Amino acid sequence: MSSLNTDKPPAAPAAAETKSRLPKPSSMYMSTGLDVWTMMNQIAASVNAVNLGQGYMSFPPKEFIKKAAQNTFAESTHNQYAPPRGRPALLGQLGARFTEKLGRPIDPNSEVSVHAGANEALLSVFTAFLEHCKGHEVILMEPAFDQYTPNIIMAGGKPVYVPLRVHPNKNPSENVISSKDWKLDINELESAVNENTRILVLNTPHNPVGKVFTREELEAIGAVAERHNLLIVSDEVYEHLTYDVEHVSIATLPGMWDRTITVGSAGKLFGVTGWRVGWAVGPEELIKPTLSAHTRIVFTSNTPLQEGIAASLKQAKENDFFNIQRQEYQCRRDRLTAIFDDVGLPYVAPDGAYYLLANASSIRIPQDYDFPQFIEERGDNFKLVYFFTKEFGVSGIPPTEFYSDAHKNLAKDYIRFAFCKTDKELEEAKRCLQKLKEYLKANPS
Repeated sequence: MSSLNTDKPPAAPAAAETKSRLPKPSSMYMSTGLDVWTMMNQIAASVNAVNLGQGYMSFPPKEFIKKAAQNTFAESTHNQYAPPRGRPALLGQLGARFTEKLGRPIDPNSEVSVHAGANEALLSVFTAFLEHCKGHEVILMEPAFDQYTPNIIMAGGKPVYVPLRVHPNKNPSENVISSKDWKLDINELESAVNENTRILVLNTPHNPVGKVFTREELEAIGAVAERHNLLIVSDEVYEHLTYDVEHVSIATLPGMWDRTITVGSAGKLFGVTGWRVGWAVGPEELIKPTLSAHTRIVFTSNTPLQEGIAASLKQAKENDFFNIQRQEYQCRRDRLTAIFDDVGLPYVAPDGAYYLLANASSIRIPQDYDFPQFIEERGDNFKLVYFFTKEFGVSGIPPTEFYSDAHKNLAKDYIRFAFCKTDKELEEAKRCLQKLKEYLKANPS
């Protein structure tokens, strides 16, 4: 008879040892630093500043939009999974809308997909057309919305950056300039293309510059894409917010439909960023893999708010909502530009979207000003925005966050402000910035 094993089991490792042996997170997600939006919102809240930083609307959506969402919850069929492509009612509205917009028949059952916001639509496109370990590259025009880069990397691609530059004849530190004065060098763009380049991302109207690319500029960009057989991802979430200029979808230009996916957002369209409904429109051979990726990422988007957006799109056309909204935003833009005109701070006058870049290079920050470490380590532009928020009571966003390290210097003197805010907030900003006027008088550039 064999004897019983009386050996004691090995002792459990100490908690600290167990923790040290756990798998390490990806370097992309290991950082515990605050994102720029949370950071600047917290700084604004600490001094009760007027928050013109993050681009969320501080006013409610129109009544017909709210009622469209409220009504959908009364329908018992609107509480379960939607088809991954999207609810039929919303697909139908988008098909009709883009048929008119793009000047060609759009099949909602094959050329449209609904997503959990425009950001997820972008991630789905990148996931569908980029492969890990293949060296695939994506060209971004800087400043570029800060979600583009991580989305591309998550999908296995490599972002390559080509900056917009202010026309050399302009002096933005002393004079108001137009968003038209931010130019893309087509030769620089083309020189960034190589055999690994797969996608070119276009954003018009542009965040944060407010540039609306002209037809001629789009034709030149399209020609580069055609010569090198690139997929164009056109982020047009601000499509209805243009001011006295024409918004042209690149997909309408000759030869561009076949290589373009147009991305849009109900959040930006109707002022309901929390609803998280977006879409992608393009040829079936481009939308089919995008939809497949979407199905694996989130499977489907929320049902009731898809129905709410479908009803809102129908009613928006009937009550001329987009023209009225454009006029309201233009008034907000003009109120904000008048504030900076009054205090003597130059800016970039935007032709589209709802952001304004103010050039704050004339502000002199005292050399002994006390900055927290988390601001010091982010560089001069973060220090400028921190100082501005703390001392003048109006918060913005440091636009260097929209640049790669190689090009951050192009934005070091700017602060991005959002004017999707109430008249009361803009009036309060005007009052607060009177201190800036006195400061600039005492500190001439």
